[in-house]
Parts: sequence; structure tokens; C-alpha cells
Amino acid sequence: MSNDKSKEKQFVKDITPQSEDFSKWYLDVIKKADLMSYAPVRGCIVFKPDSYEIWENIQKELDIRFKETGHRNAYFPLFIPESFLQKEKDHIEGFNPELPWVTEAGGEKLEERLAIRPTSETMIGHMYAQWINSYRDLPLLINQWANVVRWEKRTQPFLRTTEFLWQEGHTAHEDEADARRETMQMLEIYKEFAENILAMPVILGQKTPSEKFAGAVDTFSLEAMMKDGKAVQAGTSHYLGTNFAVAFDIKYLDRENQHQFCHTTSWGVSTRLIGALIMVHGDDRGLVLPPKVAPTQLIMIPIGPPKSRELVIGRVDELHKLLKQAGVRVKVDDRADQSPGWKFNEYEMRGVPIRLELGPRDMENGQVVLVSRVSGEKKVVAQENLVEEVQNMLAEIHQQMFDKAKQFRDDNFTAVDTLDEFKLFLEQKRGFALAGWCGSDACEAQVKEETGATSRNIPFEPSVRKETCLVCAEKAVHTVLFGKAY
Repeated sequence: MSNDKSKEKQFVKDITPQSEDFSKWYLDVIKKADLMSYAPVRGCIVFKPDSYEIWENIQKELDIRFKETGHRNAYFPLFIPESFLQKEKDHIEGFNPELPWVTEAGGEKLEERLAIRPTSETMIGHMYAQWINSYRDLPLLINQWANVVRWEKRTQPFLRTTEFLWQEGHTAHEDEADARRETMQMLEIYKEFAENILAMPVILGQKTPSEKFAGAVDTFSLEAMMKDGKAVQAGTSHYLGTNFAVAFDIKYLDRENQHQFCHTTSWGVSTRLIGALIMVHGDDRGLVLPPKVAPTQLIMIPIGPPKSRELVIGRVDELHKLLKQAGVRVKVDDRADQSPGWKFNEYEMRGVPIRLELGPRDMENGQVVLVSRVSGEKKVVAQENLVEEVQNMLAEIHQQMFDKAKQFRDDNFTAVDTLDEFKLFLEQKRGFALAGWCGSDACEAQVKEETGATSRNIPFEPSVRKETCLVCAEKAVHTVLFGKAY
């Protein structure tokens, strides 16, 4: 028994406490939970089965929502001719520092350099110009699940990597009103997904001109607070106006038989959501995974002496089958070479939402013990009610996770009047601040220069409205959300 205890203590020591070094905690957790390995290419990672399964569950949930709103999936080439990128000046300038180029293939120099896809507006714009002829072809609603490459200077697994996975929606519309409806619809879909699937509270708003997507008229974002008080941009939706339509000649014949340029949008989320949900929900014991995307929602651990092992495992297998038939993602750990205590720690660290324990006494009483990863609460339930109890507990865990994350955000959220007040807040605490902004790029840049924080967005529904700019004290045009970010 003492040997088991020392193993368990050593196990916890392997994870740096969040309060000691949050970045180290994050790296410890993703390695210990076996989510990824570093690849031999700088800034790239290998998604191991658990993290990729989280991404698959994210894909599944989003794909349902996209298709319900009329979008269809397609796939476009990874390689983009340099001439395409030159057509939209702001776009190429925005991405140029991050672009990797293919200059040679098959032992010969290429006539034209090919960029490895950083995003697909240009390639898709080229194709839309061929596909769209009439107003009858609109709206064109396409989504792509793909990988992209951006040569980041500073990388962090899941949050910022040289190659990452994402979805990018690209739509074309008859007019601005329809395109803007699409832009906001997708932002709302992302919000509903973040909160109802990832248990992650987000703040919706519009990006300032200096922070908007290269080539967009307007960019809107969802901002989530991590447990170190920093922001992660959890998704974006862009109204592109006719910028890409003019550049790529995406025209249609309208109802009056006149040629018009399409209004286009793009929107996307990526595998940085995996990093975000780890940082929003994780604790000093490891991962805490939202039930709706957790690869394993319930782990079954048979306990008891060897003489009763066969009977207990037989019943575990029967209950496993029942849960699986009900749609619960469930696994059994019946390894004899690891103690129950070790297994409890292991699956707690891996963030499995529910642990089920079944021993000889439970067998006699027709019950099982369910343990919540979030609250630690132990609940004894009748085996005949198991499926219903598990489904209820998964729903409760989701709500508890959302409420906990929202409370943390509220506790680390303030409003400031001056830059000095904001600096003091960042020195003494952590988190987000609402402040007035006059609309000047210079004032926005000064905030970044003096605090390291950036404007995250202009919230649609700020809790307070500020009347003066935090830098120059002139009349505020907007109340802006500021914070340090990944």
C-alpha cells in the first residue's frame, strides 16, 4: 500500500503547479497526457490519438452546424501561385512574413513560386470566378477542412504551430446585407459551439482596423480567457466586401441583367481550440475535458481481490455494453498490473469526466460508484439506473465547467479609465480590461508598447461604456477589450 502511495505522489509531482509556472504546467500536462509529440520539423507537432480524437469531435459538432445552415464541404489545393497572392495587396502584405515558398520541384526550378497555403481566399476566389455566373448561383456556401502552414517565429503546441488543422468557410453573396448576415450567423454558431460544446465562455466583438484580417472590410472575433488571464482568439468571421471579388473578377449577372461583383465572407476555427480548452479548464491534477468532446467520457475501473476479479469484470463488461449502446464513449481498464489508486490518478490527469468503480460489495448491492472529475463528488447509483445517471452527470459536469470558467473570467475582469490604471491592474492581477479608445492607431499602439496587451475586440455588449480614451483622454469612439494574448 505504501508503495502505491509513493507512486501516486510522484505522479502528481510530474506536473508543475499553475501558480508556479503556467506555461510549464501546460507543457507538462500535454506531454503527460500523451496528447502530442514534437515533430522533427521546427514548430510542428504530431497529434497523438487522444488529441486528434478531440479534434474529430470538434469537427463532428461543427460540421453538423455548418450543414444545418446550408454549407457544403469541398477541398482546394495546398499550393497557391504567387500571382494569386499578388492580386490582393493587403492580403499578401499581411501574410508575407509567414509564407513558406516552393521554388523547385522534380529537380527543376519552377517558373512561378508556389506558396504553401496560409489561408485559401485567393485560391477559392479564383475558382469562384469560374463557378459563379448568375444571381441564381448565389449564395455559394462552401466550407473546407484542411491544414495550413504559417512560419511562426514563436510556437507553442496546439496554440501556435507552423502547420495546423482548421476549417475555413468561404461564401459569396449578391449584396452586402446578405454577406453581413452570413458573417454574423457564423460568429453566433461559433459562440453557441464554444459555450454549449466546449463549456468555454467567450466575448464577441469587432476587431479594430489594425487587428483585422488582411484583406477584410471587417473582422469579428470570439475571445476566451485562459487560467493565466491571457486571451486566446477562439474563432473569427470576416466580411470581405468586394475586395477579393474585384481582385479575382468574381461577378454575377443580376436580376436586371447587369454584372455585379459578389460580396464574400470567410470564417474559421482551428486546432488552437484544443490548447484553449486545456488552458481554460485544466487544473494542477491535469486535464479537465469537456464531456462533449472528451475521447473517453467514462472510464470503468473494476476493483477488489483476485478471487472476485472474474465476476466483477464480467459485470463491468455487461454495463460497458449498455453504456456504449446508449452512445456514451466508455472504456474499461481491467489491467491487473496497476493498482486502482494509480488508475484513479491516471484518468484524473487525462481529464476523463467520469470514473466508475465497481467492486464485490457493489456487486452484492446492485450499485456502482461514479466520481466526477470536476467536483470530485462520489455518487452511489443503482446499476439499473446507470445510463440515465451517467447522462445526467455528463450534463452537470458540462454546466459546472462553464460556470467555473465564467466565474474565473468575471473575477479577472475590470474596467479602467487610464493607461496607468491598466498598467497597475496588469502588475497586481491578470485578465481583461475594458477601456475607452478614441479610434487612433497611435493610442492603440501605445497601449501595446507600454503594457504588452493588445486590443482583443470591441465587444458588442460591454458591461460598461467608457467615455474617454485611456491614452489621450479624448472622447472615446469605442469601449475596447484589452488583454495580453497567446
